[in-house]
Amino acid sequence: SENSYSNWIVDNNPDSSTMFLAALSFAYFAKALSGSYMKSTITQLERRFDIPSYLIGIIDGSFEIGNLLVIAFVSYFCAKLHRPKIIAVGCILMSFGTFLIAMPHFIIGRYKIETSIRSSVNSTNNLSPCPASSPESLRAGCEKESSVSMWIYVLVGNILRGIGETPVQPLGISYIDDYAQSDNAALYIGCVQTISIIGPVFGYLLGSLCAKIYVDIGYVDMETITITPGDARWVGAWWLGYLIAGAITLMSAVPFWFLPKSLPMPVEKHDTNCTPEQTRFIKDSPGLKHMFRPEEPANLHLMAKFVPTLKSLLGNPVYTIYLCVTIVQFNSLIGMVTYKPKYIEQHYGQSASKANFLMGMINIPAVALGMFSGGVVMKKYKLSIMGAAKFAFGTSLLGYFLSLLFFAMGCENAKVAGITVSYSGLGGLSYQEQEWDPVCGENGITYVSPCLAGCNSSTGSGKNTVFNNCKCLAVANTQPGNLTASLGQCPHRDSCEKVFPYFLAMSVLSSFIISLGGTPGFMLLSCLIPHYFICCNSAGIPAPIYFGAIIDTTCLKWGYKMCGGRGACRIYDTSAYRRVYLGLTLGLRTVSFFLCILGFALIKRHIRKEEKHVLTNGSAELETLRKEENSSIHCEQFVLALDCNPDRETRL
Repeated sequence: SENSYSNWIVDNNPDSSTMFLAALSFAYFAKALSGSYMKSTITQLERRFDIPSYLIGIIDGSFEIGNLLVIAFVSYFCAKLHRPKIIAVGCILMSFGTFLIAMPHFIIGRYKIETSIRSSVNSTNNLSPCPASSPESLRAGCEKESSVSMWIYVLVGNILRGIGETPVQPLGISYIDDYAQSDNAALYIGCVQTISIIGPVFGYLLGSLCAKIYVDIGYVDMETITITPGDARWVGAWWLGYLIAGAITLMSAVPFWFLPKSLPMPVEKHDTNCTPEQTRFIKDSPGLKHMFRPEEPANLHLMAKFVPTLKSLLGNPVYTIYLCVTIVQFNSLIGMVTYKPKYIEQHYGQSASKANFLMGMINIPAVALGMFSGGVVMKKYKLSIMGAAKFAFGTSLLGYFLSLLFFAMGCENAKVAGITVSYSGLGGLSYQEQEWDPVCGENGITYVSPCLAGCNSSTGSGKNTVFNNCKCLAVANTQPGNLTASLGQCPHRDSCEKVFPYFLAMSVLSSFIISLGGTPGFMLLSCLIPHYFICCNSAGIPAPIYFGAIIDTTCLKWGYKMCGGRGACRIYDTSAYRRVYLGLTLGLRTVSFFLCILGFALIKRHIRKEEKHVLTNGSAELETLRKEENSSIHCEQFVLALDCNPDRETRL
């Protein structure tokens, strides 16, 4: 039976914690892969479901909503149950949610592209005048669509992913803390965190691969597809990656079913350094040293202590400022990461596939190297709590100044007749009412559609279609003769292509420098993991929404849904996009720096007060105070200094 197999593991494998480590590392890899893949499909989901960026932000933030729904229950009750099996259930929920995200592809029907291109044999066709949009024409064929918006399935699936992910980190880390040898626990946790960094690399690479494949691959003749992956209407096989990620997550659940509820407790795992009150607090803090026995029953009284504990911490100005700094920094980070692939696509004219590839192969490894290097610096110089905070502040500030250079690495708006450049002819026609079916004229200007370029005939078929006698091109061209236009937008100027490598190089450098302070900052925050979810949810839920809403304001041409109403954006004001995206990202970080300065000032003032106070009580206590200030980071000391002894809470 399963129980006898678990007992056999305990009896015959003295280092069963290693088996748990392998299972937990795989689970971390799976959840990191699926999470980064979600980020990589932002533009694909927008186009497939014809929704604006702010709705995508709601979908992306729903993962944190799932976390929020069960975090209290997981933190205070599941730790007393069979932790490996709880993690297994979480992995199954994550996989089910991931499969649910992919489900709309199989029930929504084929992706339809509004185009005037003929996919038949090579021939010469006469083009009809520009059609005027009407409510009747927009609603034609819309009766077949489901009454439920398909993106709702994606939203619910992502919430389930968030619910399933919640127990993996706190229960997994606490299990290692409880049953691994003290010398090995830190190494094991480091291995798990390293694997979690590798996951996003594969997630973005998977996103790059799937974005190259047409959404309805296997169901349509690819010869009839007239758009390329660089087109604003292109939708890749977004659903395929979710099936792959869901299968990997489901496999990660299997090993946990065969792991025991508890392992032999190492001799040194005893609560000898804390008072009973401190011990009880630590027991109920996921991510700290879980020294309790797993057989202890759940106690509502212990959960009730969380509220006064949180109230006490929020009454500490140093902690409150630190919490505010972290929330603001998280908002900047999450908003920036969520929409960075889209920024690369829209601003530099790159395809979604290439943008995701660059994120996976360049940006994420730079972040991983920075975090590792930051950890090496901490260990080599044995940074104190204040030292770690100053190091994190310094690297973040340097990265901030480097990021300001992004404002100078911009591209001009694409020349689109009637939208970004002056356009005469066909007076009285509303360009906004025309479908986005762009063609590139010989004059280097993009036209919204062949009819708006004044073309009256076409030759060829499919991607080889050429439009002839385009009268509107003659306005900017003094040469007589047949003026033609080709499919798709005109390519970006050479100047934009030249600045893109510099953008990538600066992006890698700034990401590395900022990540140097990520490890010290994370260690400080992880010491307060009962409240860690406050920071995550205060940033993970709203940031993608308001970033997306602000990005939507820079749209120049919206698509239209089949049943009427605004769809996904087809082209953005490049300059405005750069200003709002970079301005919001760096503006939030500017606020956090001012809060940091205020926090450092409070700390110094409080330390001076304490020094004056202890001078009257002898030099021994003063020496102790200075040792605490300069000691290396130790989570229990940090938390207890903030919470367990109110008389000493300001010394840090």
